[in-house]
Amino acid sequence: MDVFGGAPRFLAYPRAVGVQTGTDAVLKCQISGDPRPAVIWERNNEKVHPGGRYRVFEDGNIYNLIITGVTTEDSGQYICKAKNCIGETYAAATLKVEGEAQEMELREENKPRFLIKPLSTRVGRGEDAVFSCKLWGNPRPEVVWEKDGRKLNEIFESTHFSVGYQDGGWYQLKIFKTRAPDGGVYTCKARNEFGESLAGAVLLVDAGPGHEDEGNRNAKVKMFAVTEGKHAKFRCFVTGKPKPEIIWRKDGRLIMSGRRYLLYEDREGYFTLKVLYCKQQDNGVYVCAASNTAGQTLSAVHLSVKEPPVRFKQPLNDLQVWERDLAVLECEVPEDSIPITWYLEDRRLQPGAKYGMEEWGTKRRLTIRDIGVDDDGIYLCEMADGGRSIAEVAVKGTIVRKLPRKVDVLEGENAAFCVEVEEEEMEIHWYKDGTELRETHQTILKSFGKTHILVFVNTTPQDSGLVTFYVGRSKTSSQLRVKGARHCPPSCPVGVQINTERANAALLSWIPAPDSRKNPPSGYVLERQEVGSQEWLQCLTTDSATSVEILGDSVPCEADYRFRICSVNKYGRSDNVEFPRSVHLVPVARIQTPLQDALVPEGQDALFSIELSASVIGTWFLNGNQLQEEDRFSMRRTRTHQSLRIRGVRDTDNGAEITFIAYGIRDSAALYIQGILSPLCIFMNHILASDDNKLNKFVEVGNPIVLYCELSNPEAPVHWYKNGVELHTVEGLHIQSEGTMRRIVIQSADFSHSGVYSCDAIDDVIRFNVEVEAKPVRFSAVPEDEKNKYLKEGQSFQLQCEVTDPSAEVCWYKDGEVLIPEAGLDFQPDCALRRLIVHSAQPCHSGVYVCKTMDDSVQFTVEIKGDFSFKLYPIREKSIEAGCPFELQCEISNPSAPVCWYKDGLPLLPQNGLSIQSEDSSRSLVVPSADLFHSGVYSCNSEDDVIIFKVDVKGDLKLQRSTNPLKQVALLYSSVKDQIQQKRSVTKTERGSTQKVAISSYQRAL
Repeated sequence: MDVFGGAPRFLAYPRAVGVQTGTDAVLKCQISGDPRPAVIWERNNEKVHPGGRYRVFEDGNIYNLIITGVTTEDSGQYICKAKNCIGETYAAATLKVEGEAQEMELREENKPRFLIKPLSTRVGRGEDAVFSCKLWGNPRPEVVWEKDGRKLNEIFESTHFSVGYQDGGWYQLKIFKTRAPDGGVYTCKARNEFGESLAGAVLLVDAGPGHEDEGNRNAKVKMFAVTEGKHAKFRCFVTGKPKPEIIWRKDGRLIMSGRRYLLYEDREGYFTLKVLYCKQQDNGVYVCAASNTAGQTLSAVHLSVKEPPVRFKQPLNDLQVWERDLAVLECEVPEDSIPITWYLEDRRLQPGAKYGMEEWGTKRRLTIRDIGVDDDGIYLCEMADGGRSIAEVAVKGTIVRKLPRKVDVLEGENAAFCVEVEEEEMEIHWYKDGTELRETHQTILKSFGKTHILVFVNTTPQDSGLVTFYVGRSKTSSQLRVKGARHCPPSCPVGVQINTERANAALLSWIPAPDSRKNPPSGYVLERQEVGSQEWLQCLTTDSATSVEILGDSVPCEADYRFRICSVNKYGRSDNVEFPRSVHLVPVARIQTPLQDALVPEGQDALFSIELSASVIGTWFLNGNQLQEEDRFSMRRTRTHQSLRIRGVRDTDNGAEITFIAYGIRDSAALYIQGILSPLCIFMNHILASDDNKLNKFVEVGNPIVLYCELSNPEAPVHWYKNGVELHTVEGLHIQSEGTMRRIVIQSADFSHSGVYSCDAIDDVIRFNVEVEAKPVRFSAVPEDEKNKYLKEGQSFQLQCEVTDPSAEVCWYKDGEVLIPEAGLDFQPDCALRRLIVHSAQPCHSGVYVCKTMDDSVQFTVEIKGDFSFKLYPIREKSIEAGCPFELQCEISNPSAPVCWYKDGLPLLPQNGLSIQSEDSSRSLVVPSADLFHSGVYSCNSEDDVIIFKVDVKGDLKLQRSTNPLKQVALLYSSVKDQIQQKRSVTKTERGSTQKVAISSYQRAL
């Protein structure tokens, strides 16, 4: 007797569930009760509200709680409570989420790490600099080299550097023919899908000879005046690639940074010279010379230092003192009553143990006791009316070059400190705020002989502090100040609109904020909310797009949805803007792998499985009766995979129909018991087809679809289905029956015809998986002369190709990198034509361009050269005694490039007495014993360059030569220049002949 009547009770209790992070979890139980009970789920004594990642789904008396995209925080105990007017009951289930710890361990094991870091180096001006490092990571990391926080291709020409990789994880950066601007901090950034690692190194470039004798030629001189004791500041704005090398001179003499001269590039890009506390000897002409490989420019200004209205009767004199000595500065003012103030640069001095200040009559004296390196600097004696007397105090000792008093940098910039001591291999120490520094990936400590360098890479405001350098008993210090960048989130977008004209989709559009140019967003974040829920979930992020289409496929369940959007950058996000109305969306799932018939021995388990394109909740049926989880039937779901296990099949199950239904999807299969008589009517295709792939059909849009099968019984009726829905003959679709043949014909395929078709003969069923594909988009043939372009700098050019489908989208690439529209670069589709237009070609536009569709690609090669009139072929002369060996040698930028040797315009081949050698980037021609006939003009030719040697073998025979060698060289250069310019637009294969013509011209000139 059931004393509780219709009170709720559990027919099947919820079971403990274990899932991986990121998957969906399903807790389910079976409850009976009359009247039907109300069922809720609780966690931590709080009700679980449907919405967001939580869904409650009822299927008869089975109650499900579904949690999508679980994390470790979802682990714990969940309670299912059922209640009606008669009674109530509850049961608990445990959810365990695993995988996060293993994922972190995998990330740590495989992220990039430096086995050998790049080493700092010091080179002379014009020498090559090389950085090498060894990395490990799985997969192999992508490596990017930067200088002072900027990518190398932004500041260097491609010919000025090269990057490479060698087996064993070795990466290399090489800077060719270094110049002063190449000095700085180089960082190697390595990244793969598991993380990022960074290492840095310093490059010092010593100034070479050749600057001191450059004069002020062709420079128009401007005038500038400053009062004695004040600062003079000169700024010069120069642009160019590669970055120009800047040299400042006064009256023709090179200016180096020191106590009264500051040389730097300010944050606005100006190259600046600041003359501190000007004196009469600072009068003169100051010249800024900027040069790079393309040329040189000069700017000059005449500085006039005006005397103050009231002058000192006796000014201060410069001093040189040794460390720990006493320094005395004296001057004389015009009258006894004039008060004065002492300064060390911008710091006012006060009398005390360090400084003694005396006055008697018109004499004024400053005594500096126990002088140290930090006392080195500019001292000023200032009268009340503003008149100043200036003296430079140089402290000699262990530290030859001291730190500046302060260093100001912006957040994210590098902060560099350099000290020079009197001897090599001295024990030195760096400190910041009293703590000794050690080298890390963001703190670089390097020594080059007497020079010692400290660099803080990618500074933050926390790096601010007092930096101190110690050597023995001597020290020098500097105050580092890191100014934080403005951390300003972007403004929210405006003009949001939603378009729902297309079924089961919403087109969302917006306009960037009016101030987006000044404060640009890095992207946009789109969120959705299920109507009736309070939770917003992120559903999409985009960088530059201003419209997106949300499809039913992207939502977890059928519902009305609202959307909102905000702008983001690295400093934060704007307020959210909600779109004006909601939209009804339904997820669409398709069958990826259909059910298959099963032939199982009696007493064993039968397993049926189906793979879908989306994660949905489905229901299983046996001969039309819904199945519930019990001892004989077990149902499992893992993301898109659904399975049914029937334990211990019986002979009465023979021929049973197994059906799966979910969200408009229907699929069926038959269960046969091995040993029981076969069905009366079967499909012969099952017997004839040894490969299941023969039942898969791939058809292009517009082509006919024909599905046919053959029955063992010609009288048997069949029914055709598509995705579980029965088909009938309509316009464009015909069902045909002829003898044992059963056929369905679709005259013209489109994408809606994709799906699973089945022919059901009651006793047997056969299935066809049909996929309708778009026609491949191809490119029409492009003439070869259009694929290869050789142009001068400044010219415009366009790359053009034609696609077979005018609506097809294409993507342009340069040297493997995706191109986007920018200043000077346009993409112009015109019906079936696709164009890329560059309005003003620069050397950086040289490279390999590719235009791609989903199915095809076309490639173009572009080579841009600068103004050839600036380039002259180098000439080398050799004078050899007969019988002596000689060697002609040159070096090329590309070690793998081929070269050809010529003598007097004729090609040379290896033969007796002549050897042609190649090793790495070196190319040489060797003659073991020179003879008189070896005299002449030799050249080594590459594809794009040539170097010329003039060889004179001296012997008894006197050869007739021109008596004017300058005229010979002038004739040669004129001929080479004219002919190369005429041939500038020819192909690479024609360039070799151009160079031969140039050599012949040189020979004729001699």
